[in-house]
Amino acid sequence: MRDSDRIRRHGREKYVVPARQKKEKRFSIEVGDVVRELKLSGRAPAVCSALKTREFLQSNDLRMVDKSGPPSGQSTTVTYTYEFVDAHQRSAAADDSWVRLRGALKDVFAELGGGEAYLHAERRNFYGSKEGK
Repeated sequence: MRDSDRIRRHGREKYVVPARQKKEKRFSIEVGDVVRELKLSGRAPAVCSALKTREFLQSNDLRMVDKSGPPSGQSTTVTYTYEFVDAHQRSAAADDSWVRLRGALKDVFAELGGGEAYLHAERRNFYGSKEGK
């Protein structure tokens, strides 16, 4: 198992699951704690990367709400604060904006004879009329 997978699994088991069971809205993970718990001396950047990946956030229905620590963001003193996101709300919001965008020009292209016909006409008229030359 890769270190990043171990870190994400540890984060879930040690921090996410207990916080969810206690019905906490927010919780924090300090990178130094994870480094010590997993004996990953010198691997703080790997822990930082794993704890802020989309994979970790989405698989645990989390949103990162705060990050504190040095400007480099790659230290044992970095602390990530998360809050739980309702999985149904999260997917509905993402789907809603995608659905609104998807097919936005469908009617316009239909009026012009379809997307392919529109592109052919645009290419044909790209350099303007040849009559004026």
